[in-house]
Amino acid sequence: MLIPSKRLDSLGASVFSEMDNLRRELEKAGNQLINLSIGSPDRAPAIEIREILSQATLDESQYGYTLTRGTANFRKVCAEWYFERFGVTLNPETEVLPLMGSQDGLAHIFLAYIDPGDLALIPDPGYPIYTAGLMLAGGEKVSMPLLKENGFLPDLQQINPDLARKAKLMFLNYPNNPTAAVAPLSFFEDVVAFAKEYDLLICHDAAYSELAFEGYKPVSFLQAQGAKDVGIEFHSISKTFNLAGVRLGFVVGNAEVIRNLSQLKANIDYGVFRPVLTAGAYALSSAQDSIEDNKIAYERRRDLLIEGCAIAGWNLPIPQGSMFIWAPVPSKQDSVSFAIELAREAGVVVVPGLAFGDHGEGYVRIAMVQDESVLQEAVRRIQQFLSKN
Repeated sequence: MLIPSKRLDSLGASVFSEMDNLRRELEKAGNQLINLSIGSPDRAPAIEIREILSQATLDESQYGYTLTRGTANFRKVCAEWYFERFGVTLNPETEVLPLMGSQDGLAHIFLAYIDPGDLALIPDPGYPIYTAGLMLAGGEKVSMPLLKENGFLPDLQQINPDLARKAKLMFLNYPNNPTAAVAPLSFFEDVVAFAKEYDLLICHDAAYSELAFEGYKPVSFLQAQGAKDVGIEFHSISKTFNLAGVRLGFVVGNAEVIRNLSQLKANIDYGVFRPVLTAGAYALSSAQDSIEDNKIAYERRRDLLIEGCAIAGWNLPIPQGSMFIWAPVPSKQDSVSFAIELAREAGVVVVPGLAFGDHGEGYVRIAMVQDESVLQEAVRRIQQFLSKN
């Protein structure tokens, strides 16, 4: 039998695998689980978005390759939405690139810029693709701890200057997955100055920029003066409009970086399905009400979980954005042991913080990805579990 590539060894998502194996074991034994682990929207897209997508798929002219840059209309609408939302001007011909979901770009940017042995500054805890993409490209990780006392922002002053000079990329993500932290514009301004000092490419993952609560509007990294000189920003139409399975996102910013990423992707894929681009363009230009509906739904879910857990003595932080709650483990257990026990005894599945990096220990990530009635049952089970343990 052929030996698989050593690249697979570097991925090492052992905690995720352990929890997934446990979930399958419990389901096979007949347990009715409530899965609050996967960060995938459970709500349907707005009906008008589905209608546009459906109509486009019936058009026989829509089935050819779009190629990597997609359609001119989609790029134009992305630039218009970006200006209206953030006040940032983009050239749709050179500074916008569609993606097969933002994760497509998050993974491929490493192949465009990282050679074996190159360093990259990666948040810890952080979304796993940041580390996986780097490892697949043969790069080496320099962890940036995200600590509660710093608002889960990396402390730029604590980054080793010698490592910063050797690094090629810095990854950031706000609103953050898994910590749900948000970043002010002043932080991004500091990041731009840091990037210019150390000649770094900044990659900001803004997948949750449109999922924020109580009137809070997350800022764009590109709103910081000089940001386009040093970086790019990824957006997720999948997350913003509940189109997770459709796979659509886009990346904007530095024209040279966009060109290099496009060149790489031109050797890998033939672009996003045209009806998907049509539906995405419609969503960005005409379906802003669905964003507000989404925010209201997730805010209600957030409050339900936080208030219910508080009754049981588990005090959770109140996130301003994202679809996650970064919950401190309420016992003396490590995060994996607590998550396993919660799944086995209460039938509620969450992700141990250790899955996102060493600095995730002491926390679990709760995804608000079930209907309110299901979350009410999850709260009941958690209350019973905590009162017993």
